[in-house]
Amino acid sequence: MAAALAAAGATAVTEWPVVRKLEAAGIEPAKVGGAGGSSRSAEHRRLTRCENAGMHVGAPDPVATADLDRLGMPLPEPELQARFDALQRKLVPQWELIEEFTDEPYGIVVVPSLSGVELPLDSTKRQAYEERYLFLLFLLRQPRAKLIYVTSQPIQPSVIDYYLGLLPGVVASHARRRLHLVSPHDGGPPPLSAKLLERPRLLDEIRLLAGDPDRAHLVPYNTTRLERDLALRLGIPMYGADPKFSVLGTKSGGRALFAEAGVPHPEGREGLRSVDAVLELVAARPGIESVVLKHDEGVSGYGNAVLDVRGLEEAERARVEQRLSDLRPEDAHSSPERFLERLADGGIVEELVVARELRSPSVQMRATPLGKIEQLSTHDQLLGGASGLSFLGSVFPASDEYARQIAHEALKVGEALAGRGVIGRFAVDFLTARTDGGWKPYAIELNLRKGGTTHPYLTLQFLTDGTYDAGRALFLTPTGEAKFFVSTDRLESEKYRVLQPDDVFDLAVRNGLHFDHTTKTGTVFHMMTTLGRHGLIGLTAVGDSREQAQSLFARTRDAFNREAREASSDQELPAVD
Repeated sequence: MAAALAAAGATAVTEWPVVRKLEAAGIEPAKVGGAGGSSRSAEHRRLTRCENAGMHVGAPDPVATADLDRLGMPLPEPELQARFDALQRKLVPQWELIEEFTDEPYGIVVVPSLSGVELPLDSTKRQAYEERYLFLLFLLRQPRAKLIYVTSQPIQPSVIDYYLGLLPGVVASHARRRLHLVSPHDGGPPPLSAKLLERPRLLDEIRLLAGDPDRAHLVPYNTTRLERDLALRLGIPMYGADPKFSVLGTKSGGRALFAEAGVPHPEGREGLRSVDAVLELVAARPGIESVVLKHDEGVSGYGNAVLDVRGLEEAERARVEQRLSDLRPEDAHSSPERFLERLADGGIVEELVVARELRSPSVQMRATPLGKIEQLSTHDQLLGGASGLSFLGSVFPASDEYARQIAHEALKVGEALAGRGVIGRFAVDFLTARTDGGWKPYAIELNLRKGGTTHPYLTLQFLTDGTYDAGRALFLTPTGEAKFFVSTDRLESEKYRVLQPDDVFDLAVRNGLHFDHTTKTGTVFHMMTTLGRHGLIGLTAVGDSREQAQSLFARTRDAFNREAREASSDQELPAVD
């Protein structure tokens, strides 16, 4: 079972693909732990293929692959990078248009491609994730903005009407004329960006809709070579981290950056290639009960697995390999064997932090094209799954008990990223452990992309015109009112499959849940595409207090349960004359 790791040879640390990439990003390889090397080149695999775990339940292999060599451009890599750098410099004069409410004309091309993201998604869920960022339609509040929103398959018209109906102070028909929905009509597994690069005529259409390339930019979900090449094909800059920095967003890169910035993080080893790293960690931390193994490219906890290491002090390699059969992957569709196969491409092992009370907050920041770091928000993450490591939702803002403390540590990471020239949104995930002296933070992940807390926060910001006050650890509207929310992508029940998006809008109005612009409270829904097939929907419940937001969330869930029961009740057959 452990052959993918145990068969690793004695490759020098500086020859590991992940270490070479860390060196290129400006991190010393000596800060990467672990042992052994890989018998195959993960670097070549990652550079020539872009994987997306687009998975139909029961399918034997969840990984769909786009061939970057086939999609690429006939130019040497240094020239492509130079062209991209020149495009990115256009973001500096555009920043005022991006950041501020303006009546200047400009174009926004949204491509929420799940490139490089490992999630067990079928075509319906993949479409829902692409629609998760429809809150960006709220940018159409700016009267001369044009927004081109691209999804693999067309979006239901009623869903578009719902978001446009939430726009405050805007005539919906006027906004609709400035919204352009584009789709390749391809629900297949490859990432959306790959589907676009395969279709030059569709790229021509998007380029034409975007207008003046000096007044347009690309907004991706994640940034890989696919998105870089998409920006080059469209001739517009991309608001996001240059893919050359992608290693910093891996689990190994994040740990190395935390060490460089002096941010506390769990004891562990990066650049994992063999079971020797597990032995090293157990020897360094005698008495620990469990460790977490993580894929470098894992998302939302799905690339994690917990291993019980009790009794492995001074154990032989063979005993550790045997224990690996007891791995508990967080992904219910995975197995210990499949998890270890993926881990052979890169990962980490770290101590599973234990305390009498643990919480999982995060800090969201952005690095502007001007090199400035801005703290945007803090959240307490709601976790679940097999080992309590899967992201289910968030509570905003994070507890006042530690919000400022984690923001202080996260700022060190942000400054290290900005110093390298990284731009765009990113987040640092923490564990906070209650001690006799207060809360102790541990940085555990760096996400160089949008995440599960991006869409609810920006929904709140766009609907209220408020901002997060980092000093007070509160979100305040322009009139000084504090706002809070509870959000999830996973309100889920098999019974909800009988509901349609129109049922959601109806129950929201009838039950007083719909977002009210007068009070700036209420529930906003997202990911409605997954209702019919999976009985799953996302929502953000906004209140004037933490308690009110939690109460509204519970009321919304109860309304769904009632509506599903009523919609499922048997009806008498119609009379036959």
